[in-house]
Amino acid sequence: MEDERLQLASDFAPASREDWRRLVDEALKGAPFEKLIGRTYNGLRIEPVYRRSKNIAPIHGRAPAVPWQIMQRIDHSDAAAANAQALADLENGAKGLALVFAGGSGSHGLGLESTADAVAKVLQGVHLDTGISIELQVGPQSRTAAIHIAEYVEAKGLDPAACDIRFGLDPLAVCATWGYSPYAWEEIVPAVTSGIKRLAGLGFKGPFSSADGRVIHDAGGSEVQELAFVLACGIAYLRAIEGAGIPLEQAQGMIYTRLAADADQFLTMAKFRALRLLWARIEQASGLAPKPLFIAADTAWRMLTQRDPYVNMMRATVATFAAGLAGANAITVLPHTLALGLPDPFARRVARNTQLLLLEESNLAKVADPAAGSGGIEALTSELCEPAWALFQETEKAGGLFAALRNGLIQDKVTATRAVRETNIAQRRDVLTGVSEFPNLQEGETKVLDVRPVVLPSVGEQKYMFGALTPIRLAESFEALRDESDAALKVHGTRPRVFLANLGTPADFTARAAFARSFFEAGGIEAVDSVGVADPATLAAAFKSSDAELACLCSSDKVYTENAEASARALDEAGARHIYLAGHPPESETAFRTAGIGTFINVGSDTLAILKAAYCWIQQSTDRSLMPRDPS
Repeated sequence: MEDERLQLASDFAPASREDWRRLVDEALKGAPFEKLIGRTYNGLRIEPVYRRSKNIAPIHGRAPAVPWQIMQRIDHSDAAAANAQALADLENGAKGLALVFAGGSGSHGLGLESTADAVAKVLQGVHLDTGISIELQVGPQSRTAAIHIAEYVEAKGLDPAACDIRFGLDPLAVCATWGYSPYAWEEIVPAVTSGIKRLAGLGFKGPFSSADGRVIHDAGGSEVQELAFVLACGIAYLRAIEGAGIPLEQAQGMIYTRLAADADQFLTMAKFRALRLLWARIEQASGLAPKPLFIAADTAWRMLTQRDPYVNMMRATVATFAAGLAGANAITVLPHTLALGLPDPFARRVARNTQLLLLEESNLAKVADPAAGSGGIEALTSELCEPAWALFQETEKAGGLFAALRNGLIQDKVTATRAVRETNIAQRRDVLTGVSEFPNLQEGETKVLDVRPVVLPSVGEQKYMFGALTPIRLAESFEALRDESDAALKVHGTRPRVFLANLGTPADFTARAAFARSFFEAGGIEAVDSVGVADPATLAAAFKSSDAELACLCSSDKVYTENAEASARALDEAGARHIYLAGHPPESETAFRTAGIGTFINVGSDTLAILKAAYCWIQQSTDRSLMPRDPS
């Protein structure tokens, strides 16, 4: 029978990797090939092109063609309002509820009350024995919520084994976030295991304890650090449960994990796949037959922005896409307005429909592990496993996770990674769309519910102190400058302004003017555009009429050579408090600075530092004779 397979490349001459490399070298024009190599925050190489991986078996997670659970976050402090949200979510496509209690990991200042009455109100009308998944996110102040839910199930006469409840007991995550513990690990273990034994004795099938990697991700850590934390946390609970007299084979099913999914699609996919391989290695080392690990996913807190929050919808879509394809068993999409406050019904609807679209219309769950055999993702999966396992072993050698937290092993590594990440954010090497790049100073107010953050008292004495893994959002530093700009607008009726002194023709200045606009408006400094001019007097007059405090020269290097010095002098005499030039310093930098150009802005500049300094210039006296050239 004739082969009817479609031969897409049959009309093209065969090409080898060597042919491709030759063309790449020509395009690089002498630049090293390493220029095309990316790096993760743990230094892992990301090649521009990978060969297909052969003889690779899929990494099994969910059963074939079984969709992940669409979880919806329930965190309203008013139980009746939370119940209304829960019922609306379940009626409109959610398959489960993530009950976030105040003080729990990932609560971010919000959360449910953990009283028996509040739990009963939240679950009223929710049929727990009909396949609805419930996931608890609790902390020390809300740990009684697990028992209250068990009591609610008993009061309703439901079969606990028919209820799909993940109880989420995870004191290690909370201790790591708080930076202290009232109790030693030896004191925490009996409390946790007694709760697990009680719940299991009532007939609940669990899982009961979670190993939550969001602690590391939220604090700015790397994928390797997140994986190692989950392994160390999981093995700590596994040992504790076995030590309480529960057979290891039974304890195996009492633990589940949670990872953050962010907008880095390929690293997210590799991370979820790597966790399955790593946990299987722990199971084998423990003498257990590996079973598919339950992995819950939350879209990442740290990637959320308060500014241009609608971009968060796209970030969440990519994150959900990646986690879903990588085999996550349950996904919770953080609503796009969560960084601003408690999301309204519209934001909750979008969070739900993001998952429904990917499952029902895009059919993402139809193929098990579609990344299997992909050279790039297979390589990243493998490369994440090795350093994550090594860091896990280092944690074990330190005496386990609690001991590693006490001696700062985990925090030191996360802090170092966060510092590099923050530098890259400040220099706009890591781009935050709508914040550090392409900001919108005219965006309107985004609605959230009028609910105050929940403030809980401390639990016990801060007896065991260690560095806190405090959650961050990557956009916070730029948003602080935008807040300052908004305050100026409210008080004075105008924002801080920078005059874009465009020299020459549009062909000369357009590219750098666009760069400068995005650069300054990322910090809330409004860019006032101008037509291209060559006459310094005309430029000075345009600056004066703009009511701007600052000025930035924008043009080509050729035009700068001809006109930059005279233009800078004219702007200086016209009262510009500080003069910038969009581009790299020329060989005649001294002459440019003598003419009044104080700062050069370009790709790689420390944008955040320059913007902070700009506010110093704006806030200083208008008497330029009293002002230094460098406000720092």
